[in-house]
Amino acid sequence: MNNFKKFAAVTLSALMLVACGNNNSGATETPAGTDATPEATAEAQTGEVKNQIIYGSTTELSGDLGNAWWTNNASDKTLRDLIDDYDVIVSDQGGQFVENASVVDSITSEDNADGSKTFTVKIKDGLKYNNGDAITAADYVAYALVQYSPAVKEDGGKVSTDTVVGAAAYQAGEAKELSGVRLIDDMTYAITISADYVPYYFEETYASLRPIALKQYSSSELTVKDDGNGAYLDGGELTAADVDASRFIYKDRISAGPYQLVDFDQAALTATVTLNPNYAGNFEGQKPSVETIIIKKANQETMMDELKTGSIDFLSALTDGAQVNTALDMEESGGFTTVNYERNGYGKLMFQCDFGPTQFKEVRHAVAYLLDRNEFANQFCQGYGSVVDGPYGLAMWMYQESKEELGEKLNTYAYSVDSAIAELEEGGWVLDEAGNPYESGIRYKEVTAEQAGDYKHNVTLADGRILMPLIIEWSSSEGNSVSELLAVMLANGDQTKQAGMQINQNVMTFDDLLNYMYRDASQGEQYGVKTYGMYNLATNFTAAYDQSYQFVTATSNPDYYEQGYNSNFTDDELLDKLSMDMVYGVESGDDESYRKIWVDFIDEWNDYLPEVPLYSNIYYDAMNEKIHNLECNSLFDFQQAVVYATVE
Repeated sequence: MNNFKKFAAVTLSALMLVACGNNNSGATETPAGTDATPEATAEAQTGEVKNQIIYGSTTELSGDLGNAWWTNNASDKTLRDLIDDYDVIVSDQGGQFVENASVVDSITSEDNADGSKTFTVKIKDGLKYNNGDAITAADYVAYALVQYSPAVKEDGGKVSTDTVVGAAAYQAGEAKELSGVRLIDDMTYAITISADYVPYYFEETYASLRPIALKQYSSSELTVKDDGNGAYLDGGELTAADVDASRFIYKDRISAGPYQLVDFDQAALTATVTLNPNYAGNFEGQKPSVETIIIKKANQETMMDELKTGSIDFLSALTDGAQVNTALDMEESGGFTTVNYERNGYGKLMFQCDFGPTQFKEVRHAVAYLLDRNEFANQFCQGYGSVVDGPYGLAMWMYQESKEELGEKLNTYAYSVDSAIAELEEGGWVLDEAGNPYESGIRYKEVTAEQAGDYKHNVTLADGRILMPLIIEWSSSEGNSVSELLAVMLANGDQTKQAGMQINQNVMTFDDLLNYMYRDASQGEQYGVKTYGMYNLATNFTAAYDQSYQFVTATSNPDYYEQGYNSNFTDDELLDKLSMDMVYGVESGDDESYRKIWVDFIDEWNDYLPEVPLYSNIYYDAMNEKIHNLECNSLFDFQQAVVYATVE
């Protein structure tokens, strides 16, 4: 197995992305746009070629620069990765994890008598932030102390404490020290992993931290100390208010990436970064030469024209077949180039499985049967993608090596109204609104008070019976061609009415969609209310396919479930177990054991069906011909690849 295949996969918690080949976190495929930046307009009018790239993103910036502990939309991640770097372990062009040669002097590991494992990392001397401040091991330890802090949890950050020894007690405020993280000397730190999480298939990532400047996270003059019992913060208190404020600091932001933030326009939702003069280079020592990068929204209807006119220089991961064809025509005409690669992710209909009709597996199955996914993929991708039947992308080595086995195991949910009706009848959707046997219209099901919850469409009969109608509330982002096609082919389709189902489309901004999906009441009380049972978005995977906390149940891990790690709100104990066993039950390098459990996980997921997979694409990046050597792939994003690019 070559290295490109070996690590080609993965998910971030929920967090849905669309970017140059791989981000993330699911995102809509086609959000809204904005006007050209002044810099872009000037260049287009004068014909002057500036040493800059205007990156057109299909996901609008929210401006949250908070280490993905809260949110992780694609554009925010792109911006964060451009200005924050120096992770100890990173993934290379093929998705293999490697030591960051510009940062690491040495990494050693030791198996402890109690089954835990300690990684000791020595950082290179001479590293600096963009403002000139020196970076030492204390800055790396500071990352862990902030990440696992009670303040981050109080502010709503989702950070698992299970793997690092002492992290749970530290986060709960029961211990001053983080016992599993040690500051050894000015350039050395150590991190100890709990025996319960050894082995781990992606074990090398355990050693990795990144530096942060404490003064950006607290109004107190905090320092990192270690008296022998573990690292701790000294000199004041780390508060939730200060931590929250750190997420939205734009002016003079202290960072350690190839670029530094010089402007964030909250009205236009654009960000401008310029070269960080103190950057030591990436994992290969490569330093960027493109002086300025501007991130702006790319409007679905106009972005190809913006590329033509020069108000955008680079469009990442085109998914719409019509747009791909336009890009290829532009390339043939001259002045533009394209790069294509298989996607390490998929577009989907996502369900929340703890309320309303979508809590019932038969309903989720019926939705899958009522959508002709092959025709949907043909219309949307226009030959540049295909249907998948689980949470994977075409680029994954596990998929490539398991196609035949998956073909025998998985339900393809081939389009069939009869199959949908059979599922619904089996699931008890056999009544009308008066509680009589169903004949036509919307189907109803008799439910318990617990199943009924507060779902707004429920009907209570005079005899006390509670009936739930087969009405699904769908959250759909605005300006989204996937949403428009789903409305035609599913929500408003005759077959859906024929099956006795009603799907109500609710169009909103992508930020609102995410807030409802994550039930983030901190952004407004309305978001904390169970409202939508179905969402359409997309997920891309990183170089570590680890879904271990995304399917925790209210029984297996009530704290993490309540905190929203499982944004599908599933209750499948086997799915939870397999997602854990896949990574925590396999030694690093044991690819076949990992693959086998992955197949079992996909099989169980395919039956429980927390999402309906729609397609996985052949991605196309389109760019102005002035850009050279910018080669992204599904495991090497724009923000990673741009350090090799030049503008001529």
